[in-house]
Amino acid sequence: MPATPSHSTTPAQPAHPAAVEANEAIRALVDARAGQDWSPVESAAYEVLLIEWAAATQGAAGDIIEAA
Repeated sequence: MPATPSHSTTPAQPAHPAAVEANEAIRALVDARAGQDWSPVESAAYEVLLIEWAAATQGAAGDIIEAA
């Protein structure tokens, strides 16, 4: 009987380190403002971080799917 393949317990490394950085920045911003109103500057910073994250996570072929 063939051996069952073992599953690694090591998390997969992200393909794009920039996506990890942007995600961490988004989380830090959201956590810092939890339960509070955001200023226009904070809202703009959040939007920029989302754009950076989206760019870093786009498909390998460079495909970007536009939101409706």
